[in-house]
Amino acid sequence: MISIQGKGVSTGVAIGPLYYYQRAKSTIRRYEVADPDAEWARFKAAQEKAIAQLGELAEKAREEAGDEAALLFETHQMMAEDMEYEEAIQTAIQENKLNAEAAVTDTAAQFADMFAAMDDPYFQARSADVKDVSGRIIAALTGVAQGGIDSPVPVILAADDLAPSETVQLDKSKILGFVTEGGSGSSHTAILARTMGIPAIIGVGNQLKPEYEGREVIIDGSTGSVVVEADADTRAHLLKKMEEQKRQRELLEKLKGQPNVTLDGQSIKVFCNIGSPDDVAAVLSNDAGGVGLFRSEFLYLNCDDYPSEDYQFEAYKKALSDMNGREVVIRTLDIGADKQIGYFNMPHEENPALGNRALRICLNRPEIFHTQLRALYRASAYGRLGIMFPMVTSVWEVKEARKMCEQVKAELTKEGIPFSDDVEIGIMIETPAAVLMSDRLAKVVDFFSCGTNDLTQYTLACDRQNADLGRFYNPHHPAVLRALKMVCDNAHKNGVWVGICGELGADLALTETFLSIGIDELSVSPRAVLPLRQKIREINVSQIKEKVLADLLSDENTI
Repeated sequence: MISIQGKGVSTGVAIGPLYYYQRAKSTIRRYEVADPDAEWARFKAAQEKAIAQLGELAEKAREEAGDEAALLFETHQMMAEDMEYEEAIQTAIQENKLNAEAAVTDTAAQFADMFAAMDDPYFQARSADVKDVSGRIIAALTGVAQGGIDSPVPVILAADDLAPSETVQLDKSKILGFVTEGGSGSSHTAILARTMGIPAIIGVGNQLKPEYEGREVIIDGSTGSVVVEADADTRAHLLKKMEEQKRQRELLEKLKGQPNVTLDGQSIKVFCNIGSPDDVAAVLSNDAGGVGLFRSEFLYLNCDDYPSEDYQFEAYKKALSDMNGREVVIRTLDIGADKQIGYFNMPHEENPALGNRALRICLNRPEIFHTQLRALYRASAYGRLGIMFPMVTSVWEVKEARKMCEQVKAELTKEGIPFSDDVEIGIMIETPAAVLMSDRLAKVVDFFSCGTNDLTQYTLACDRQNADLGRFYNPHHPAVLRALKMVCDNAHKNGVWVGICGELGADLALTETFLSIGIDELSVSPRAVLPLRQKIREINVSQIKEKVLADLLSDENTI
């Protein structure tokens, strides 16, 4: 038996033969071109082909893993046509007369090294993305096909590292799990593995030898353990753990159709977060009550120019129609900060997280907002719609947004276009200002939805994408939980319901706290619906509420 220790980034136990990923290889030739303009045109054709492939991958990722996975490839599309990246390649071709393959290779190395040298782990992880995008363009230039798995049976896939596009393109029926020599927990590949439910271990280094190929391997994604040809006791222990996981999944399936009600009769809505009409199937198959967050910015990321009213209308209409009367809360455009779109031509900001983003862009550029609101209200005739404004800090912002809603409704009435007059209007609570003003804001909206990712970031003054901050970014911090209680108290005094649509909603360690402070709705990824329902049905709020609130407000509850 050979034991190897890595870092688990996606839970689950898998057993099967070890198989090394067969990556397509191409030898990059370097030569001087006689016609730089023709070579530039060749590059542009390959670039367009790569961008089209990434678009197809985005759709495939959305079907298999949801909108977060799709966003990766949409980001890769933008990276492939990044102005600085493209200009560096153009200089190499037209001024240095390099062939396109060599120009892309040199530029990729330059940009990858630049990212790798940065202190921020998030940007360090982007080094692999640059290589992935560049490799795709080079493959288009050389005509080399993508690699894959040539095995008649499912395998534990091993590789030096797996690029995100490689992970999505693989035949999932052939993969039981994967192990990589390198990688990081914050890489897009790790995120994709978790979303797709593939057990994954990274960072085993050179412990995994080529001669192990074909031998039986058991991996445990929760502990990072890789065992080659396990002894009888170890094998029995891990197989028992795998069976227990399977049994747990089967038990959860039995919860479909059951209410989200506690032992003492308290009910709570369990909804889903999605980013595309295609995600509705996962919402329904996991038996969620509705959609608590539809991220509309993915419609903008899918386009090379501002999406038309009809394009947006068709997407919203499909989501509402497919949900068969269940509520769908659609968040208006939320770009800026870590979500940038080239054709918006946003000026550079030193601190984009505190800059022109989300509702601020919509109010500053009302023509964009107007188009989206018309599409939303037109779609409201086909289902139960809620509209939610992100990044709110003041009452006047909400009043301005609602004024535009009324203008759109008046236009549609005049044009004879049907829409629902029963559309709930809500806001995201994701800034300390919104928390402190929640008593006033509750008078001008129908609901609050707490975006706990940004709320934690802004409350703790802690960049949530900076892995170096580690223990400082703590969503369980009493300040965050007290903020949520304040929001609930102010909302309920004014007859407004409160939901959570950030990642914290699926944190089962906090479900008792959320029920005790009065959260009315939890919106989570489709995969988290049934585990959350199980947790809710095990809680007796009347028995724990007094203690939970006392602990939350206690002077001893400090960090």
